[in-house]
Amino acid sequence: SEQSPPSWWEATEYLMTTLREKCAQHWPAIKAIGLSGQMHGAVLLDADGEVIRPAILWNDTRCAAECAELEERAPELHQVAGNLAMPGFTAPKLLWVRRHEPENFQRTATVLLPKDYLRYRMTGKKVSDMSDAAGTLWLDVAKRDWSDALLDKCGLARSQMPTLVEGCEVSATLDPQVAERWGLNASVAVAGGGGDNAVSAIGVGAVSPGDAFISLGTSGVLFVVTDAYRPAPQSAVHAFCHVLPNLWHQMSVMLSAASCLQWFCRLTGTTEVALLEEIAELSEEEKSHAPFFLPYLSGERTPHNDPDARGMFWGMTHSSLRAQLGYAVLEGVSFGISDGLQVLKESGTQIEQCSLVGGGARSPFWAQLLADILDMPVVTHKGGETGGALGAARLACLAAGKPITEVCEKPEIWQTWRADPVRHQTLMRRYAQFKALYLNDLNYRQH
Repeated sequence: SEQSPPSWWEATEYLMTTLREKCAQHWPAIKAIGLSGQMHGAVLLDADGEVIRPAILWNDTRCAAECAELEERAPELHQVAGNLAMPGFTAPKLLWVRRHEPENFQRTATVLLPKDYLRYRMTGKKVSDMSDAAGTLWLDVAKRDWSDALLDKCGLARSQMPTLVEGCEVSATLDPQVAERWGLNASVAVAGGGGDNAVSAIGVGAVSPGDAFISLGTSGVLFVVTDAYRPAPQSAVHAFCHVLPNLWHQMSVMLSAASCLQWFCRLTGTTEVALLEEIAELSEEEKSHAPFFLPYLSGERTPHNDPDARGMFWGMTHSSLRAQLGYAVLEGVSFGISDGLQVLKESGTQIEQCSLVGGGARSPFWAQLLADILDMPVVTHKGGETGGALGAARLACLAAGKPITEVCEKPEIWQTWRADPVRHQTLMRRYAQFKALYLNDLNYRQH
């Protein structure tokens, strides 16, 4: 899975031109810009600052062998970086490039993350923030600084890394030519910004220990704020820096969430809205006899760390309805979120309530299903699907000097979904079968 970084910049230029036309009245008042983006992607620049090759993305699984190599080379990895070596992370991607594209590796003067490439084009400065840098496997997450030892294990040096700032700090100001083209003052600050999930946390006001949210986007994330660095790599839980100083977070991550629903709709020739309407009409009896779905269309991270895991439907008959298969997709993704909750609890983290953000937050049915499975209140917010964009804007406000207490309030709750005890018990029986299906498939693949 690769993308062209210059295409991101083309999209940014188009976006700024469009926004300037739509927001002409407010445009001169802009004081700062916030940044957020997909994590882990490897943007390789040469000595002239030119992109060497397409960026290898977070959902690319080609470097499983390099992950094993890194685990062997760096026994300190888990404690320092707080995570297992997984194919999605940046460090194994560079080991893959070194092995398979040695000429590109030799040309690499700087490694940037996706949003930081946009910052570089906006400001001319090579800077990253703590939350995004934590997803490289080169950061000493407790110390919030690059680990020279981990960089060395990948044949890299600190000089090839961007400067680090906190997500709420000023990283640079606009390049004068860019500012002129966009009709902005060159003094406009660009915030440190952050990885997509940490910035979504700011959008829903998750800034205190114990604050938690579920993001149902392309991937599925269960995110909880912590006041200390708490690695739990044995269960493929991620421990990263938050975008605010002196805060960290834990995440369980599943690689395919709402993207499973999009995939199913594409195959069956329907829309997500129409399918959700069909699913909502199912009886409890029809849901309890629905097939099962394993949502591992891109392998899986938490809790399995299994890039070879595969998706499947199980238990179909001639009488299976499209709506039942669609329900199985929603249920399977929700069971994957539950897997993450269980390992977070096992690490000592307690979560009392979750906000729901991302595209999946638009579905009341899915919100209720999550509450029933997780056995905890799930709250949705007005505009919750735009949490990441709001979070980036809030980081811009912080970089412009506004206080955290004023900027990072929790948005108004739109609705609270509470677990139905009877549904929870029914779903727990299906959840046990879901987990057994994965173990059976794993056993089959290992033999």
